[in-house]
Amino acid sequence: MVALDVDGTVVDRNGALPTAVKDAIALVVAAGVPVVLSTGRSWHGTRDLIDLLGLPPGPAVCSNGAVTVTYPPEEVVKAITFDPREVIDRVEAFAPGTLIAVEEIGRGYRLNGHFPAEDLTGEMIIQDSEQLGALPVTRVILRDPTRSSEDFIALAQHLGLHGVTYFVGWSAWLDIAPDGVNKATALAEVAAGLGLTAVDVLAFGDGRNDLEMLRWAGRGVAIGDAPPEVQAVADAVTDTFADGGPVAELRRWFG
Repeated sequence: MVALDVDGTVVDRNGALPTAVKDAIALVVAAGVPVVLSTGRSWHGTRDLIDLLGLPPGPAVCSNGAVTVTYPPEEVVKAITFDPREVIDRVEAFAPGTLIAVEEIGRGYRLNGHFPAEDLTGEMIIQDSEQLGALPVTRVILRDPTRSSEDFIALAQHLGLHGVTYFVGWSAWLDIAPDGVNKATALAEVAAGLGLTAVDVLAFGDGRNDLEMLRWAGRGVAIGDAPPEVQAVADAVTDTFADGGPVAELRRWFG
């Protein structure tokens, strides 16, 4: 099985899919090997890429492992949720003004203010903090364009979040998921359903939310742009995205 992160691995920061990457993934499909997108994106933001890649029916891991979908036809086979109220209360106490969004699977987001353009896709419903915390959710997203990713690492530590898993993005972005949930936990279930184990998996990623996946996979490959801590846990580091990203490694195994 080949597990692929999306942003910074398959598509660039603007969502563009290079032809060379698409062609390399097509070689995997032609070899009859399952390709599973494993992304921090919502399902709503992932579906069109599956169509663009021409992937056969199968699973996709979204929301950093909290949501697993099979497509086509579309079926949410697993959605792990948690109570977001403590997170929202702590953020508003420690970092007032932070943008907060909670995911609505397959639809979009409920949020306390407008995120920068292109950050999120789908339906956007503005709500107050009490409404945002009223229902269990698969993910909480924190965003502040005025801060750096290092600021958000400090914020996550300062919040002292318990009972959740968090991932700091490449920008001032913090994803908060249910406790113990990450891409590796979801991929392990997907692999088991295909009669596979971690040793049978080739995984690619470039972000901090890929750490667990790269450690877990039989061969975990970091894209050359990945932060040092991501490269450190990988079995190999391939080209930067601009130089082909996963292409050389995919062609190494699939022609």
